[in-house]
Formats: sequence, structure tokens, C-alpha cells
Amino acid sequence: MDQDSDCTAERELLEAVNRITAFSSTSPSDEEQNQPKAGISCEVRKEDPEKDNLQDSSASLSPNSSMTTKELQEYWRNEKRQCRQVKLLFEIPSTRIVEHHLSKYVMYKIIILQTGSFDSNKSVIERRYSDFEKLHRNLLEEFSEEMEDVTFPKKTLTGNFTEEIINERKLAFKDYLRLLYSMKYIRRSKKFIDFLTRPELQEGYGCLRGGQYTKALEILLEVIGLQERLTRGNPVSIVPTLCAIVVCHKDLEKPASAFEYGEKALSRLHMHTSHKYYIPLLETMITLAYELGKDFLSLQEKLEEWKAKKDPVRVFTLKELAVREYVQ
Repeated sequence: MDQDSDCTAERELLEAVNRITAFSSTSPSDEEQNQPKAGISCEVRKEDPEKDNLQDSSASLSPNSSMTTKELQEYWRNEKRQCRQVKLLFEIPSTRIVEHHLSKYVMYKIIILQTGSFDSNKSVIERRYSDFEKLHRNLLEEFSEEMEDVTFPKKTLTGNFTEEIINERKLAFKDYLRLLYSMKYIRRSKKFIDFLTRPELQEGYGCLRGGQYTKALEILLEVIGLQERLTRGNPVSIVPTLCAIVVCHKDLEKPASAFEYGEKALSRLHMHTSHKYYIPLLETMITLAYELGKDFLSLQEKLEEWKAKKDPVRVFTLKELAVREYVQ
């Protein structure tokens, strides 16, 4: 019995020592790491957009914020999108040979897909060899070190229109775009983004200036999705395109659609009230809200608040600003 008692006492003593050791070795940082995080997480999680957006906005924004519930939801929806890393894939499935007067060239069809998305999220553009060549030259000027190991398919004296050469270039340009996009500073650069969006934007704005609002809207709606995916770190940069879409919808007498895109643009400008589009957009939104029977008083208050802080200056209308974009 004495031996059993001694063994039992020894076991209890060892357990007590282990508990003390474990307690003393647990640092505050270890305990904190085991606590649930209170901040916004960038990890993918199952969400209820309506519930989460309202909870996040009430927790992080000042109660004095003048943003409406819809604006708060849109703002936090954009914030959460930016947390998730978006990757794009580039495919060049086909080409076509264009003969125009004395010139002849190959147009490469580029399909840009977001990883894990369906066809509704794809963008389709066309570029020719000289467009790629200009991009490469521009990037070498600004990113000489990053471009050191990037190869570019050279022109050949003959055979540029043979099936073999065209197929080789299709693969080469696909790898070229993939490599450029893999480099953070290049994929965020204006030169890279312009290569993928500027020709379509120029065409869309050209139609807008010519009063071809239906065609302009079709082009701008196509390009805005790609712009959003390329500029997630800079949401303000797509405000001009959103406002051009507002102008098109408004002139096509579709006030509800115009108001919808106006809200998207305003949500990106709530921290940028000095932006040239802010006041013209507010004025347009007040008109649209009144026409649709929506609350326009909050928008009017924002306008009056801005006017009280700023010296009176000549402000262009939203349409006047839009027609000035991408003028050659």
C-alpha cells in the first residue's frame, strides 16, 4: 500500500509541475493568437452579403458618416473584393488576316479570363503585332530591370502570314502576357492597362461624342468589367468610365440604369470629394433621384456641404466631362 501511495503522490506531483510549466510558457502573444480575430479578414469565407456588409460598415465607419445604406454596402463590397487576390488568364485562340488598302496585318484575338469564373466574366479584345511591339517598347523604357529576361517575338523578313509563324506568335504572345501579368509593378502600370483597354475606350467615347449612345454603351459595358479587374487597387480610376455609362443611360432615357451606375461611381468617390467628377456626378444624381422619386435630400446636403467649403469655380456638367475624355 505504501508503494502504491508513493507512486500516486509522485504522479500527482509530476502533473502539477507540468501544469505550471505549460502555464508559464504560454506568452500573451500565444493566447492572443488563439482568440478570434475582430478585424476584417481577407480569407475566403462564407458570407451573407447584406448582413456582413452592414456589420462591417457599422463597426468600422464613423456614426457621423453621411453614406446611405446602399452606399455602405457597395463600399464594403468593393473593399472585400480588393482583399481577395484576382488572377487573370490570357488565351489567344484565333487570328484573322486584315487587308486594308496597301497594308496587311494579323489581328490576334485575346480572351482574358478571371480564374475560377464562368464565361460571363471574360473579356475579348483584338490586337495586332505592332500593338504588342509598342507595349514592349514602352515597358522597356519604364521597367528595364524587370524586362531583362522577357523575350519578344521578332519580325521576319518573309513568311509573316504563314500558318506556322502565326501559330508560333499566338503561343509567344500568350506566354508574353502571362509573364507581364505575373510581375506586380507591370500589371498595375498604366501602360499595361492601356494596352488592354484604351482602344476600346477610345472607340466607346468616340461613339458617345457622336451621339451614338447605344453603341457607346455596348462598348463601355464590355470594357468596364476588364477595367475593374485590372485596377482593383485603384477603384477611383474607373470613375470616368462609370460616369460615361451614366451619361449614355441618361440620354437613352433609362434613368434607373443611370442611377445604378451613378451610385457605383459615387461609392468610389466618397473619400475623394475633390475629384473633378464628384460635383457633376452629384448634380446628375440629384436630378435622377428626383425623376425616379428617390430620396435626393442626402445628395443635396452633400452638394451644399461641398459648396460651403470650396470657392465657387466653374464646374463642367457630367456630359461635358465625358466628351472630353480620350480626345485624340
